[in-house]
Amino acid sequence: MLLLYDLDDPLRLGTTLNHPGNNMLHSEKIFTMLNYKLTYFNMRGRGEIIRYLFAYSGIKYEDNRIEWADWPNIKPTIPFGKVPILEIDGVIIHQSLAIARYLAKENGVAGKTPLEQALVDAIVDTIDDFMSMFPWAEKDHDVKKRAFNDLLTNVAPGLLQDLENFLGNKNWLVGESVTWADFYWDVCSTTLLSLKSDLEDSNPKLWVLKRRVQALPAVAAWIQQRPKTSL
Repeated sequence: MLLLYDLDDPLRLGTTLNHPGNNMLHSEKIFTMLNYKLTYFNMRGRGEIIRYLFAYSGIKYEDNRIEWADWPNIKPTIPFGKVPILEIDGVIIHQSLAIARYLAKENGVAGKTPLEQALVDAIVDTIDDFMSMFPWAEKDHDVKKRAFNDLLTNVAPGLLQDLENFLGNKNWLVGESVTWADFYWDVCSTTLLSLKSDLEDSNPKLWVLKRRVQALPAVAAWIQQRPKTSL
């Protein structure tokens, strides 16, 4: 499945511009048109944070969604044999968080200072460490079910409490404006809620943050138009 998204700002040329995600002045850098191609499965998974960043930035890209049945033939052609990958004018970047960090820096949502960027990375890595604990590829249904139940029941509450403590009374996880840490929380919490909906019964500030992210016009538009998948 191949999808093309042109989210209003494919050129990003010239001086300051209005950012489609929050209507704030965003960048004074001069950008040239680049060709972006994201390759990942037809699911949210590790590709969704990248799609969020494209949506928020308004950059045109090719959303190349591959089917599981085609993966054995495609895998040998992919550097390091893993997706997602992002091709930028023929240069291939692998690893989802490396791709996301690049796009975040290019589009002003990586944190405004080196200290903020370190805090953003720390929050993203904390969430990713937890999400990586799930045995997504486990083929034994009973083993997988027990592991998921243990993580969602015994580990997730502590992580969510830590994240809420870090958030405190702020509008965003780091700094005074949205960063990709907020996007990553939204992406991953959507998956968590699909697995255990009552997680939303505790830590209310985190869910207010989730709604704040999803209320950003560009993010809301993406959620509305993206293909519907279980994960």
